[in-house]
Amino acid sequence: MRQPVGELRRSQAVHTFGIGSSVDLPYLAAIVHGLEDWIQPEWDPMSPLNAIQEDRLLALVRSFVGPQVKQLTSPPAGGEDARDRDAPVGIPVTTFPRWARCPRCELLAPLDYGVFTLKTHPRRPDETQYVHDNCSKASGQSPTVNAVRFVYACRNGHISDFPWQRYIQGAKKGCQGREAKCGPYRLQERGVSSEVADLWLRCDKCQASRPLTQAFGDEGPVNLGDCPGHHPHLGKGHAEECKDGEPRAMLLGASNQWFALIVSALSIPPSQGGRLAGLVEKHWPVLQNMRSEDDLEPLRLAGLLHPFATFSNAQMWAEMEAKRGASTAEAPQRTADLKVEEWAVLEDPDRAPRTDDFQLARRPIPPGYEPWLADVVAVERLRVVKALTGFTRVDSPGDYSDLAEIPDVQRVKLGRVAPAWLPAFEVRGEGIFIRLREDAIEAWRKDDTVKAREAELHRTHIAFRKGRNIEPHDDGFDVLRFALLHTISHALLRQLSIECGYSAASIQERIYAASADDAGGAMSGILLMTAAADSEGTLGGLVNLARPEHLGRHIRQGLERAGLCASDPLCSEHRPDTEGRSLHGAACHACTFVSETSCERGNKYLDRSLLVGTIGGNVAGFFDSKWVAR
Repeated sequence: MRQPVGELRRSQAVHTFGIGSSVDLPYLAAIVHGLEDWIQPEWDPMSPLNAIQEDRLLALVRSFVGPQVKQLTSPPAGGEDARDRDAPVGIPVTTFPRWARCPRCELLAPLDYGVFTLKTHPRRPDETQYVHDNCSKASGQSPTVNAVRFVYACRNGHISDFPWQRYIQGAKKGCQGREAKCGPYRLQERGVSSEVADLWLRCDKCQASRPLTQAFGDEGPVNLGDCPGHHPHLGKGHAEECKDGEPRAMLLGASNQWFALIVSALSIPPSQGGRLAGLVEKHWPVLQNMRSEDDLEPLRLAGLLHPFATFSNAQMWAEMEAKRGASTAEAPQRTADLKVEEWAVLEDPDRAPRTDDFQLARRPIPPGYEPWLADVVAVERLRVVKALTGFTRVDSPGDYSDLAEIPDVQRVKLGRVAPAWLPAFEVRGEGIFIRLREDAIEAWRKDDTVKAREAELHRTHIAFRKGRNIEPHDDGFDVLRFALLHTISHALLRQLSIECGYSAASIQERIYAASADDAGGAMSGILLMTAAADSEGTLGGLVNLARPEHLGRHIRQGLERAGLCASDPLCSEHRPDTEGRSLHGAACHACTFVSETSCERGNKYLDRSLLVGTIGGNVAGFFDSKWVAR
């Protein structure tokens, strides 16, 4: 039955509540279905009208998912009257977990057993709920049942209902070996806090009971069995063999239950062709279906080529052929490949093409910071496209330097078959790009104290990858350069959010860090950006702070804040763990950490002692005048 149960923004359908994730609705918990179930008579995912054009990102997506991917598609959205139609347009979900609990009689039962009744509201889909009509303790209105808050998941991406029947068999007395005869079950609260420590599972038939705390013990439960290999987003009965998944009990909605594997790219206009190339890029989902120059004339007569009014059909066709030829070039294999192309444009803003979605303007370097900064660029307009390629559970993609390193067994697919399209969304906004001087970095890293910290960070990086079986263990990552840029980014992000009008959680970073030995050459820059789904983007509050009088003040105040933390001396004395358990030095939530929506690497590779002197610090800070020539 297609029953509307709530609403989400399109960007949430990719970034926050994508395929395979849990969605907490007012009265239900649901899981988002795979791609095959998104296709509806009212919505065609392969329609050019739903396409999001970004060739560079599409090429990278194909390297992850396969060459059969033809299009990036915006998620479906219903109109104002969608909830009134018999066949509403939307993203399909199914209730998960399938077990629910009555808050009055504490009965625990699957929704499939018919014990609980679905109750809908024709005008309020958010009020869809299950009720317990036969509740023994109900007086008057039937109580609304709640989804249980426990699931069973593994690092290979499988998730299933908590095995309640098997769990009660592990009680000291009662239902051992009599699974078919036990029940009904009750999830009882034997305390006032509703914490796991106060919850007990009890069988009415034999009175066996077991505390839920045993399911979360350090050694794991003894009778929960192997991972069943379920992927509920691919269908109720979908299961596969799971080896070495290390299944564990988990709270529904836990932060490690679902990690989106999202790839993103800035929309960089073509370096050749000017305005016409930008227009062809923007309208390519429609133009790509033209097979000859003559096919353009009907579109022009129908008034569909107004943006191309100043260009002839011959000019358009020549540009379209040039674009087709460029699309056959070697595809990027890693996110770093996209960043090399972006870096080439950002480091030379005077020659960068200007379009409606991309505009750069060089700003003077703040007085006094010329020895450290090579360039400041106001990104007055930008467009970012993000696509969902899969997801993981338990292990965060932030543990890896690149999504390409994630093992295939942990990368969960979005559909039952190889997809021809993937969900994506686009946002527009603004940003500030700051490039550091390469000579200043090289002079600073020659100091003995800096060399010692670099060696420490490098050992920690290798130990971290060894502990997670990420090959190769030593990948040549310039950990010191990245940690320096990453910490500068966080210090500025936290500081700029005070004045720019946007919350810190809405500002994102993009780190450009590479040594001279890398294929794309040396990169040392950060891009702080904010964007919104509105067609006009954001309001200019962030880019205004790129002016030297503002940026210089914020850099100074950011460095001052980095020198002292409310958690000092504990924070300043923290060192990278040589066993690879933590990848940060002097950094914590009080001084350097930011929200997950802002950070590229999950608050890893941070150390404010790399910037300035700290209490008890033994590392020379980068922003020390002795490292630069004046």
